[in-house]
Amino acid sequence: MEQVLANFVPLLSALWWPFVRAMAMLSAAPVIGEAMVPVTVRILVSVVLAILMAPVSGSQGMAIEPISMAGVAATVEQAVIGGVLGLAFHFAMSVIATLGFVVSSQVGFSLAVMNDPLNGTSSDVISALLAMLAILVFFGIDGHLVITGVLGASFKAWPLGGGYGPLLLQTVAWNVAWIFSAAMLLAIPIVFSTMVVQLGFGFLNRVAPTLNLFALGFSMITIFGLLMLGQVVRFIPAHYIRMSNQVLDMIQQQMRATGHG
Repeated sequence: MEQVLANFVPLLSALWWPFVRAMAMLSAAPVIGEAMVPVTVRILVSVVLAILMAPVSGSQGMAIEPISMAGVAATVEQAVIGGVLGLAFHFAMSVIATLGFVVSSQVGFSLAVMNDPLNGTSSDVISALLAMLAILVFFGIDGHLVITGVLGASFKAWPLGGGYGPLLLQTVAWNVAWIFSAAMLLAIPIVFSTMVVQLGFGFLNRVAPTLNLFALGFSMITIFGLLMLGQVVRFIPAHYIRMSNQVLDMIQQQMRATGHG
């Protein structure tokens, strides 16, 4: 029995480090890290990934005692690496959410807010529909397999105990700006078209103020905005795939910069 325990404790110690990195990455990753996915599911998936990644993560964790200052530092290191990688993939999903908010505020749907019992938040109708579309595209392009592959490659780029350079964190932080630029790039046709309709009804209201065209203009803006959204939606999957490829290129560049990618 003592021999079994003596062999079990090092094995458990070796699985702890990939588990922490996988758990942090899945908690920040899109879809899997949402509140609608139970924490127990993420824990079970992280355990499975830790077992699969044990040969890739190396044997450095065998020499680190988890209950020590070095173990605490290594745990924080793994959590930061996994969280930053998952956050980078979350950017592409945030673009779709930002797009839905901008479109809803333009077409007058920002007042139609639904309570989401799964996530515990409130979201407008268009944002919810675009989020469902992004989730379908995520699994359609095997995004979960891509995240798993990046997790395995991260152990070669940033091995356990090798330290963590802030270059990846800085790059991810500096790329936050393209979330808003990419969302506005998709929302510009809808924003411009609804602005033209508003200007047109504004001029008509000046010509015939007794007709109260603003009341008619609100419904017309909503209808016209939905028609424009129907034209833009077909470009969202390709745009999401392009943004995901940009995130992958960013991560691969940082892996090459470490000299291990």
